[in-house]
Parts: sequence; structure tokens; C-alpha cells
Amino acid sequence: MDWNLLGLSFATVFLSELGDKSQLAAIALSGNSKSLRAVFLGAASALLLASFLGVMLGEGVSQILPTRWVKAIAAIGFAVTAIRLLWFEADSTQSEEA
Repeated sequence: MDWNLLGLSFATVFLSELGDKSQLAAIALSGNSKSLRAVFLGAASALLLASFLGVMLGEGVSQILPTRWVKAIAAIGFAVTAIRLLWFEADSTQSEEA
């Protein structure tokens, strides 16, 4: 296992996820909590664990599948998601107007 690549991947995923769902969950929980430290530690731990699992799973998949397959699967996944978002958004807009 390439530890430099693992560390770089982990740091990249960690930084990209900082302002994501974890931040919104921490803000929502801190409004009702008496212990802000517990909310912070819980959110930080969850983010670290999610980032770690993402990096480990990605590294494992890269060892099993060829790079070309991973790129093709990712491209197909993004294309399907984009088509579904565009297609169903147009359908829901038309049904609301009727």
C-alpha cells in the first residue's frame, strides 16, 4: 500500500467534505444541545470515519478493478444521475403546472 497516496487521498476527501452535510448537522444539533464539545467531537469523528472509509474503499477498488473500468463506471454513474435529475425535474415541473 502506498502510504503517501493514502494520506493525500484522505486529506483531499477530508477537505472536500468539510463544508458539507456534517457542518449542517453540527449546526442543527448544537442549537438544541447543552454540550457543544460533544456535538463538535461527534461531528468531527463522523467526518473522519466517513473520509477514512471512503479512502480505504477507493483504494481497495483501485487494486481490484483496472483504472479504465473505474473511470467508465464513474462516467456512466454521473451521466445517469444527470439524466435522471434533468428528466424527473422536467416531469415534476410539468405535472405541477397541470
